[in-house]
Amino acid sequence: MKTEEKAVEKADGKQIVRKYQQYLKLEKGFSPNTLDAYLTDLQKLLNFLEGEGLDILSVSLDELERFAAGLHDIGVHPRSQARILSGIKSFFHFLVMADYREDNPTELLEGPKIGLHLPEVLSVDEIDRMIDAIDREKNEGQRNRAILETLYSCGLRVSELCQLKISDLYFDEGFIKVEGKGSKQRLVPISPRAIKEIRYWLLDRTHWRIKPGCEDYLFLARWGKNISRIMVFHLIKELADEAGITKSISPHTFRHSFATHLLEGGANLRAIQCMLGHESIATTEIYTHIDRNRLREEIIEHHPRNIKYRKQHKFIKL
Repeated sequence: MKTEEKAVEKADGKQIVRKYQQYLKLEKGFSPNTLDAYLTDLQKLLNFLEGEGLDILSVSLDELERFAAGLHDIGVHPRSQARILSGIKSFFHFLVMADYREDNPTELLEGPKIGLHLPEVLSVDEIDRMIDAIDREKNEGQRNRAILETLYSCGLRVSELCQLKISDLYFDEGFIKVEGKGSKQRLVPISPRAIKEIRYWLLDRTHWRIKPGCEDYLFLARWGKNISRIMVFHLIKELADEAGITKSISPHTFRHSFATHLLEGGANLRAIQCMLGHESIATTEIYTHIDRNRLREEIIEHHPRNIKYRKQHKFIKL
C-alpha cells in the first residue's frame, strides 16, 4: 500500500476495525458468535478511548491499564475482565501484524487474578432423572432423549449439537464428526446408548416435515429447521425443573459432567482434551490434575454410559 493511502486508512478507525473483522473471520476462522463477542469487547475499549480523546494508534500501556482498572471499578466480573483484555490483546497483535503500529502496548498488560472455579456438574443419577422426565408420548419426546444422550455421551458444545448432520454420523465405526470453534473438525467417540437413541429418533424423524436446505441436520425443531441454541437451553431448564434438580444448569453442564465423569473413571486427560476440542490442555485441566499415561481409547472404556450399557446388554454391538 502506498504511504499516503496508508495514512488515510490509519486515520479511519472504522476501516481498521473492518479489516480486523475480516482477519478474525477469514484468517482465524471464528464463528459468528465468537466474532460478535470479540467485536463487542473491542467496542468497550473504543468507547473508552473516544471519551478520553485518545487514538487507538498512539494509546499507551498506562492508558490501557486505566481502561482495565475501570472495568474493575464498575464491577465487571474478573473472568469477563480477562476475556475483554484477551480480545484487546488480539486486536493489538493484529495492528502490529498489519503495520498499523510498530509496538504492542498490551504485551505487559496484566489481567485480573482468577481463582480456580469448578463448573456445576450433574451426577449420573441426575442425568438419568432428566432423561426419564421426558414425555415419550409427545412427537418430540424421542428427539429430546437423543439430544440429552448426545450432549452427555459426546461432551458437545450446544452450537456443535445444533449443527450436527446425519452425514456426520459414523455409527459402524463408533464416531461422529464435529465442527467446533474456528471451523475445526474432530472425530468424537459416541456411546452405544446414544447411538440407540439417535436411531430411534431417525425413525420418528421420517414423519416430520423438513424445510428445504435442512434435510441433513440431525436434530430438527417442530417447524422443520435445525434446532437452535435457545431451544436447547429451554429444554434443559424445563427438564431440570421436572426432575427436581435445583442446580443452575445449562447445556454446557452436560459437557462439564461428561469430562468430570471420565476423569473420575480414570480416563486420560489428553484424550479428554481431544474429545472436547480444547486447543490447550490447560483449558481441560480446570477439572483436575491426574496421571497422563493412558491412551485415548480409555474414553469408551470409562464413560458411565458404556459401563452401564455393557452390564445390561453384554455390550451387544450395534
